[in-house]
Amino acid sequence: MRTESESEPVAGELGGQDRRLLRNETLLVLALSLGASGVSALISFIGSLTKPGGLKDQAATLNGSYAPGRPWLDLAWQLFGIASALVPVLLVAHLLTREGAPGLRVLGFDRTRPLWDLGRGALVAAGIGSAGLAFYLAARAGGFNLTVVPEALPDVWWKFPVLILSALQNAVVEEVIVLAYLLRRLGQLGWSPMAALLASSALRGSYHLYQGIGGFIGNMVMGVVFVLAYRRWGRVAPLVVAHALLDIVAFGGYALLAGKVGWLPTP
Repeated sequence: MRTESESEPVAGELGGQDRRLLRNETLLVLALSLGASGVSALISFIGSLTKPGGLKDQAATLNGSYAPGRPWLDLAWQLFGIASALVPVLLVAHLLTREGAPGLRVLGFDRTRPLWDLGRGALVAAGIGSAGLAFYLAARAGGFNLTVVPEALPDVWWKFPVLILSALQNAVVEEVIVLAYLLRRLGQLGWSPMAALLASSALRGSYHLYQGIGGFIGNMVMGVVFVLAYRRWGRVAPLVVAHALLDIVAFGGYALLAGKVGWLPTP
């Protein structure tokens, strides 16, 4: 199985100007996407820490209403938010094509092996999902995490379709940019495999910091697992599948179970 490094130029082949351009490109892509989310999450976390009361008595809502009481306007905002969040992925595809690579295919994001990707993704999701839920419940009980509210949408016909689209958007943006693209660029810039793994995983944890310390640690560990799987398989598609399944179950499960089972925390 090809790894992402096999199609990358080694760092020694890059001149000083090329290295600066590649570094600036990477920083700009992150500034337009999940790097900016990491800064936003840090500010949000500081706000939660300095707010009276414990973290578990505060809530972090992932999918909320943009226009309460106006379902069609709300739907328009939901779809706009999902579509606009995908623009950095299109930018990455454009930059890879200009580099001479076959767009996102060089990252293993294509439809050449759908059943293989679905199978591997489902296995990863099953393993991480149960452990992640247990860790979240323990972190919240210990006062290290806010109460995560995966969805707070109105009970309208488009609720579950929007939650599924939101899960797919999260999966594509995070795995294409923070996993595959970032590892490729860091490798081209001469970072060691361990340094690149830590950078990708720490970035993943950083933009979940708004959930609390538990969200940061849990997602950083998930990032390590995803980096290792990506390097082994040479394809980001199964990790996109895994992430999408995790979010679909989290969003849909909360919508169906919140307030009906005692073990699921609610605000």
